[in-house]
Amino acid sequence: MRFSRDARRAILLTLSLLSACAAADPTASVDRNAAALTSSGNYLAGRFELSHGDFDTAAVDLLNALNASPNDPELLLQTFIACVNSGRPEAVQLAQRLPSSQVAQMLLANAAAKAGDWKQAVARFRAVPRDGVMQLLQPLLLAWASQGAGDTDQALATLRPFLDNPRYRSIVALHSGMIADIAGRQREAAAYYQQAEPELGDQNPRTSLILASWAARSGRLAEAEGLLTRMAANVPEASIALPGLIASVNKRPISRALDGMAEAYATFAAALRSQETSDFAMVMSRLALDVKPDSATARLLAADIQANAKHLQAALSLLDQAARSDDPIVPLVRMRRVGLLEQLERTDEAIRAAEQLGRDYPDSSLPDIELGDLLRIKRRFSEAVTAYDRVIARIKQRSPNDWIVYYSRGIAYERSGQWARAEADFNHALELSPDQPSVLNYLGYAWADMGRNLDRARDMIQRAAARRPNDGAITDSLGWVMFRQGNVGEATKLLERAVGLEPEDPTITEHLGDAYWATGRKIEAQYQWRRALTLNPTPEDAARLEAKIKSHPYGTVASGK
Repeated sequence: MRFSRDARRAILLTLSLLSACAAADPTASVDRNAAALTSSGNYLAGRFELSHGDFDTAAVDLLNALNASPNDPELLLQTFIACVNSGRPEAVQLAQRLPSSQVAQMLLANAAAKAGDWKQAVARFRAVPRDGVMQLLQPLLLAWASQGAGDTDQALATLRPFLDNPRYRSIVALHSGMIADIAGRQREAAAYYQQAEPELGDQNPRTSLILASWAARSGRLAEAEGLLTRMAANVPEASIALPGLIASVNKRPISRALDGMAEAYATFAAALRSQETSDFAMVMSRLALDVKPDSATARLLAADIQANAKHLQAALSLLDQAARSDDPIVPLVRMRRVGLLEQLERTDEAIRAAEQLGRDYPDSSLPDIELGDLLRIKRRFSEAVTAYDRVIARIKQRSPNDWIVYYSRGIAYERSGQWARAEADFNHALELSPDQPSVLNYLGYAWADMGRNLDRARDMIQRAAARRPNDGAITDSLGWVMFRQGNVGEATKLLERAVGLEPEDPTITEHLGDAYWATGRKIEAQYQWRRALTLNPTPEDAARLEAKIKSHPYGTVASGK
């Protein structure tokens, strides 16, 4: 049997990572079933859905296909992974038929742990070989299973050898601290948490909350709040969740062994989600949800993995589920949801969601920043200015990171015809962060397009180009300012390169046509202008291009960006 490249990649990559031996040789044929499965609507639909991240529907169709061909090893494995990733109970039944698959053995260990049979969970985790990423994941899971069985000494002994490895020390210290914390061994917990904090204290909301909770429950509330505040500064998108995180510090985030197992799985899902091992990361996030179904962290990780794979609707569904949690990271989940709605081109819905976030979290600037950006996309520039005004009004002391807000408001001002205010905002942005290529380019291009401050404009754009030499928009701006200065020959070379870098940009293509016309290459100019009309220009730009083509203008032709 042959199945789709994406589906094969998902299965075989997971197997190779987990050293599973259950899959058949991917080049081997299963002639006795190939014809039947190829003609099966369920199988064809299932493998298509699996390759597109629709695990729920894929699991249904593949289960039906497996019923027709129950002895096909590749189909069995494919169906098992689909069931794991959709959270279906059939995954446990299928796992019992896959004794050589480490994913299957972990799922069976999960089932034992959930049933309270910690002895069996320990035995299954202990039998999993420490290959690849399992070098660390296996001892973490084994330690938590030992803790579930009530053997804290064994749990900590399992992890102790890994504290000597600098690659593993911080995460092992964190889990050791959580195990000692649950067991009431405060002195040991304190020592382990102290080891973990230098590397993990401000890296993400979850680890910061775990460490802050220990500090708060140890009577050091100010230290706990300071740790979370530093994390929010280091991870700006998490700042909207900061009040909720601070409010929850007196509650132990990990209160049972099943929670610790979910934390171990989620740790690996987070570490692997942006790499070529994203298929394994998805399995890890689903195993986390298997033992802790209400984990907003695991659902957020799964959503990120789906979004990175361009499975946006599946990612949105996961975020919708996570947003119904009472976890303090829910505001962050809702912000991610706004971004996904925009990617799905459901911009009006995204605007409404951002507006509601602003009402629910009035002390955070993030909803208004997102709202302003969305309103700019919809060309509602005056409303965007109002949203950015609210952000700027909250700034108590300007910092270099605030350049983006002034830059964004400047764009909204410029697009709404308020150039003086736009120019002031661009200059404010450069005062805060003088070498930002985006601001240097935008202001320099605007001056060039207006025929103003051409020497300064060229200098600014050259500085931007030095930082982003392969940016098509900046290369276009440099060509355009040279064109406006009368250096048509050099401008043409730069504009040709810009079109090569950004071949689908109508404005850059129009600029190249203008340069060709100025050098007497009229047929090529007309071609570029007509081509620009096919690249989805704005209505205003399209009208200008049509007029330009019709009137065959001579000399320099002004155009907009």
